Amino acid sequence: MASGTADESKPYFPLAGLARDGWSKDGKATATCFCGTVQLIFSLDGVVNTFVCNCADCRKITASMFASNFTVKDTHFEHARGKDRLKTFSQSQTIASGKAMTNYFCENCGTLMYRVGERFPGVSILRIGTVDDFSLHETRLRPRQEHFTKDRVCWFTGVQGVEETFEAQGSGKRQKL
Repeated sequence: MASGTADESKPYFPLAGLARDGWSKDGKATATCFCGTVQLIFSLDGVVNTFVCNCADCRKITASMFASNFTVKDTHFEHARGKDRLKTFSQSQTIASGKAMTNYFCENCGTLMYRVGERFPGVSILRIGTVDDFSLHETRLRPRQEHFTKDRVCWFTGVQGVEETFEAQGSGKRQKL
């Protein structure tokens, strides 16, 4: 996929994780944890935003240098299975707004499935990497924004082609590209 232009009409489900029942059709798609215990269904019409976040919390919680996220309206998001197998961790001490952020992890494999923030009522923040149809990663869910660019590691120059960047959350320092 990376070598060429993604074709949204051709779903792509690589061998990734243990679940083999992910799908995307009729404007909906699944997101599944690594072991397959938890599966979410979301409507592409409910996607509010797609973004890469470089904040310290996203770096720490993903064990990576940034997180690739999308926000979806709660009315366009449901649990296909495993809701009772999610564990939560909530805190506000390191969140820039000071408002609580609750993280929902698969209790079996530890995959972070989504986050819910007090500051963002009515939406959940899902991880693009959990979406089963990888063609959506490069098409409908391609990041349009990059957040916390002030915290970006020096060896990463940022996401190519984003529409906006934000130095920090609520900083007022926003650059429209």
